[in-house]
Amino acid sequence: MLTRFSIERPFLLLLPPLHRVPLRVGNVLELVGPSSSAKTLILIQAAISCILPKDWNGVHYGGLGRLVVFIDLDCRFDILCFSTMLKRRIGQANGLLGKTNVGRDHLDTQKCDERRKSTLDYDEELYALCMRRFLYVRCYDSFQFLASLKTLHYQLKQVEEAQQSSVYLLMIDSIGAFHWVERASSFSQSSTHRDEEASPNASYACYSYKNSQLGGQIRQ
Repeated sequence: MLTRFSIERPFLLLLPPLHRVPLRVGNVLELVGPSSSAKTLILIQAAISCILPKDWNGVHYGGLGRLVVFIDLDCRFDILCFSTMLKRRIGQANGLLGKTNVGRDHLDTQKCDERRKSTLDYDEELYALCMRRFLYVRCYDSFQFLASLKTLHYQLKQVEEAQQSSVYLLMIDSIGAFHWVERASSFSQSSTHRDEEASPNASYACYSYKNSQLGGQIRQ
Protein backbone atom coordinates (compact mmCIF):
# COMPACT_ATOMS: atom_id res chain seq x y z
CA MET A 1 0.00 0.00 0.00
CA LEU A 2 2.79 2.42 0.95
CA THR A 3 4.75 1.53 -2.19
CA ARG A 4 1.70 2.16 -4.36
CA PHE A 5 1.08 5.51 -2.66
CA SER A 6 4.71 6.55 -3.18
CA ILE A 7 4.53 5.66 -6.87
CA GLU A 8 1.21 7.39 -7.52
CA ARG A 9 2.06 10.51 -5.51
CA PRO A 10 5.87 10.91 -5.50
CA PHE A 11 7.63 13.60 -3.51
CA LEU A 12 8.26 16.87 -5.29
CA LEU A 13 11.85 17.83 -5.90
CA LEU A 14 12.04 21.29 -4.36
CA LEU A 15 15.05 23.54 -4.41
CA PRO A 16 16.10 26.00 -1.68
CA PRO A 17 14.53 27.57 0.26
CA LEU A 18 11.66 25.03 0.16
CA HIS A 19 13.79 21.87 -0.08
CA ARG A 20 13.16 20.84 3.55
CA VAL A 21 9.39 20.57 3.08
CA PRO A 22 8.19 17.02 2.19
CA LEU A 23 5.59 17.91 -0.42
CA ARG A 24 3.82 15.57 -2.82
CA VAL A 25 2.02 16.33 -6.06
CA GLY A 26 -1.19 18.18 -5.25
CA ASN A 27 -0.13 19.33 -1.78
CA VAL A 28 -0.61 22.95 -0.71
CA LEU A 29 1.99 24.88 1.28
CA GLU A 30 1.08 28.18 2.95
CA LEU A 31 3.74 30.66 4.04
CA VAL A 32 2.54 32.58 7.09
CA GLY A 33 4.22 35.57 8.68
CA PRO A 34 3.89 39.25 9.50
CA SER A 35 4.17 41.94 6.87
CA SER A 36 7.68 42.46 5.42
CA SER A 37 8.87 39.03 6.59
CA ALA A 38 10.22 38.06 3.13
CA LYS A 39 7.36 35.71 2.19
CA THR A 40 7.28 37.00 -1.40
CA LEU A 41 11.08 36.87 -1.55
CA ILE A 42 10.97 33.17 -0.63
CA LEU A 43 8.50 32.55 -3.45
CA ILE A 44 10.72 34.43 -5.89
CA GLN A 45 13.78 32.41 -4.89
CA ALA A 46 11.87 29.15 -5.31
CA ALA A 47 10.48 30.30 -8.68
CA ILE A 48 13.95 31.20 -9.98
CA SER A 49 15.30 27.82 -8.88
CA CYS A 50 12.45 26.18 -10.79
CA ILE A 51 12.77 28.08 -14.09
CA LEU A 52 16.56 27.83 -14.28
CA PRO A 53 17.87 24.76 -16.13
CA LYS A 54 19.95 22.11 -14.46
CA ASP A 55 22.78 22.66 -16.95
CA TRP A 56 23.23 25.12 -19.81
CA ASN A 57 26.18 25.32 -22.22
CA GLY A 58 28.38 23.37 -19.83
CA VAL A 59 27.48 25.50 -16.80
CA HIS A 60 25.67 23.94 -13.84
CA TYR A 61 22.74 26.01 -12.56
CA GLY A 62 21.03 23.32 -10.50
CA GLY A 63 17.51 24.28 -11.55
CA LEU A 64 14.59 22.22 -12.76
CA GLY A 65 13.87 23.84 -16.12
CA ARG A 66 10.11 23.85 -15.47
CA LEU A 67 7.29 26.38 -15.70
CA VAL A 68 6.00 28.44 -12.77
CA VAL A 69 2.63 30.20 -12.52
CA PHE A 70 2.65 33.22 -10.20
CA ILE A 71 -0.79 34.72 -9.44
CA ASP A 72 -0.40 38.18 -7.92
CA LEU A 73 -3.41 39.18 -5.82
CA ASP A 74 -1.64 41.89 -3.82
CA CYS A 75 -0.74 43.70 -7.08
CA ARG A 76 2.63 44.66 -5.63
CA PHE A 77 4.91 42.21 -7.41
CA ASP A 78 8.12 43.91 -8.56
CA ILE A 79 9.11 42.37 -11.89
CA LEU A 80 12.32 44.43 -11.94
CA CYS A 81 13.34 42.89 -8.63
CA PHE A 82 12.60 39.42 -10.02
CA SER A 83 14.63 40.16 -13.15
CA THR A 84 17.58 41.42 -11.11
CA MET A 85 17.63 38.33 -8.90
CA LEU A 86 17.45 36.04 -11.94
CA LYS A 87 20.36 37.81 -13.64
CA ARG A 88 22.49 37.53 -10.53
CA ARG A 89 21.74 33.85 -10.10
CA ILE A 90 22.91 33.35 -13.67
CA GLY A 91 25.99 35.48 -13.00
CA GLN A 92 26.86 33.57 -9.83
CA ALA A 93 26.68 30.23 -11.66
CA ASN A 94 29.00 31.59 -14.36
CA GLY A 95 31.45 32.89 -11.75
CA LEU A 96 30.91 36.49 -12.81
CA LEU A 97 30.36 37.65 -9.24
CA GLY A 98 33.36 37.73 -6.99
CA LYS A 99 33.21 36.47 -3.42
CA THR A 100 33.47 40.02 -2.14
CA ASN A 101 30.53 41.19 -4.21
CA VAL A 102 28.24 38.23 -3.54
CA GLY A 103 27.30 39.31 -0.03
CA ARG A 104 26.75 42.93 -1.01
CA ASP A 105 24.79 41.95 -4.11
CA HIS A 106 22.65 39.60 -2.03
CA LEU A 107 21.75 42.42 0.31
CA ASP A 108 20.98 44.69 -2.61
CA THR A 109 18.82 41.94 -4.10
CA GLN A 110 16.74 41.73 -0.95
CA LYS A 111 16.26 45.47 -0.98
CA CYS A 112 15.54 45.36 -4.74
CA ASP A 113 17.42 48.61 -5.23
CA GLU A 114 17.08 49.19 -8.94
CA ARG A 115 18.90 52.51 -8.66
CA ARG A 116 22.24 50.82 -8.07
CA LYS A 117 24.12 50.41 -11.34
CA SER A 118 25.43 46.93 -12.04
CA THR A 119 28.03 45.84 -14.57
CA LEU A 120 26.98 42.20 -14.29
CA ASP A 121 27.17 40.20 -17.52
CA TYR A 122 24.76 37.35 -18.08
CA ASP A 123 23.60 34.93 -20.76
CA GLU A 124 20.80 36.83 -22.50
CA GLU A 125 19.51 33.74 -24.29
CA LEU A 126 19.22 31.82 -21.02
CA TYR A 127 17.67 34.84 -19.32
CA ALA A 128 14.97 35.11 -22.03
CA LEU A 129 14.28 31.37 -21.81
CA CYS A 130 13.83 31.54 -18.04
CA MET A 131 11.55 34.57 -18.25
CA ARG A 132 9.31 32.71 -20.72
CA ARG A 133 8.98 29.94 -18.15
CA PHE A 134 7.67 32.41 -15.56
CA LEU A 135 3.93 32.89 -16.15
CA TYR A 136 2.64 35.97 -14.34
CA VAL A 137 -1.06 36.65 -13.70
CA ARG A 138 -2.38 39.73 -11.90
CA CYS A 139 -5.91 39.85 -10.45
CA TYR A 140 -7.54 42.96 -9.03
CA ASP A 141 -10.55 41.32 -7.36
CA SER A 142 -11.94 37.92 -6.43
CA PHE A 143 -13.99 37.68 -9.64
CA GLN A 144 -10.85 38.03 -11.78
CA PHE A 145 -9.14 35.48 -9.54
CA LEU A 146 -11.94 32.94 -9.98
CA ALA A 147 -12.03 33.59 -13.73
CA SER A 148 -8.26 33.04 -13.94
CA LEU A 149 -8.51 29.75 -12.06
CA LYS A 150 -11.38 28.61 -14.28
CA THR A 151 -9.50 29.29 -17.52
CA LEU A 152 -6.06 28.38 -16.19
CA HIS A 153 -6.14 24.78 -17.39
CA TYR A 154 -6.86 25.74 -20.99
CA GLN A 155 -4.21 28.48 -21.02
CA LEU A 156 -1.57 26.24 -19.45
CA LYS A 157 -2.25 23.53 -22.01
CA GLN A 158 -1.38 25.95 -24.80
CA VAL A 159 1.72 27.25 -22.99
CA GLU A 160 2.98 23.76 -22.19
CA GLU A 161 2.67 22.74 -25.84
CA ALA A 162 4.62 25.82 -26.92
CA GLN A 163 7.27 25.53 -24.20
CA GLN A 164 7.58 21.74 -24.36
CA SER A 165 7.50 21.70 -20.57
CA SER A 166 4.92 21.37 -17.80
CA VAL A 167 4.00 23.61 -14.89
CA TYR A 168 5.75 22.56 -11.69
CA LEU A 169 4.61 25.19 -9.19
CA LEU A 170 1.51 27.37 -8.78
CA MET A 171 2.15 30.34 -6.49
CA ILE A 172 -0.51 32.70 -5.11
CA ASP A 173 0.53 35.90 -3.36
CA SER A 174 -1.44 36.27 -1.24
CA ILE A 175 -4.49 34.07 -0.85
CA GLY A 176 -6.17 36.40 1.66
CA ALA A 177 -5.69 39.60 -0.33
CA PHE A 178 -9.41 40.21 -0.86
CA HIS A 179 -10.68 38.92 2.49
CA TRP A 180 -11.18 42.21 4.30
CA VAL A 181 -12.43 44.02 1.20
CA GLU A 182 -15.12 41.41 0.60
CA ARG A 183 -15.98 41.26 4.28
CA ALA A 184 -16.50 45.01 4.41
CA SER A 185 -18.53 44.86 1.20
CA SER A 186 -20.77 42.07 2.52
CA PHE A 187 -21.24 43.97 5.79
CA SER A 188 -22.24 47.09 3.87
CA GLN A 189 -24.70 45.13 1.74
CA SER A 190 -26.24 43.42 4.77
CA SER A 191 -26.60 46.79 6.52
CA THR A 192 -28.34 48.25 3.47
CA HIS A 193 -30.62 45.22 3.29
CA ARG A 194 -31.54 45.59 6.96
CA ASP A 195 -32.27 49.28 6.44
CA GLU A 196 -34.54 48.45 3.50
CA GLU A 197 -36.39 45.90 5.60
CA ALA A 198 -36.63 48.29 8.53
CA SER A 199 -38.13 51.13 6.47
CA PRO A 200 -41.55 49.48 5.81
CA ASN A 201 -41.74 48.33 9.42
CA ALA A 202 -40.96 51.83 10.66
CA SER A 203 -43.60 53.31 8.35
CA TYR A 204 -46.17 50.81 9.54
CA ALA A 205 -45.35 51.56 13.19
CA CYS A 206 -45.70 55.29 12.55
CA TYR A 207 -49.02 54.70 10.76
CA SER A 208 -50.34 52.55 13.62
CA TYR A 209 -49.36 55.16 16.20
CA LYS A 210 -51.07 58.01 14.32
CA ASN A 211 -54.16 55.90 13.72
CA SER A 212 -54.45 55.08 17.41
CA GLN A 213 -54.05 58.73 18.35
CA LEU A 214 -56.87 59.72 15.99
CA GLY A 215 -59.15 57.01 17.29
CA GLY A 216 -58.82 54.74 14.31
CA GLN A 217 -60.14 57.28 11.83
CA ILE A 218 -57.38 56.73 9.24
CA ARG A 219 -58.43 54.42 6.42
CA GLN A 220 -56.32 53.13 3.54
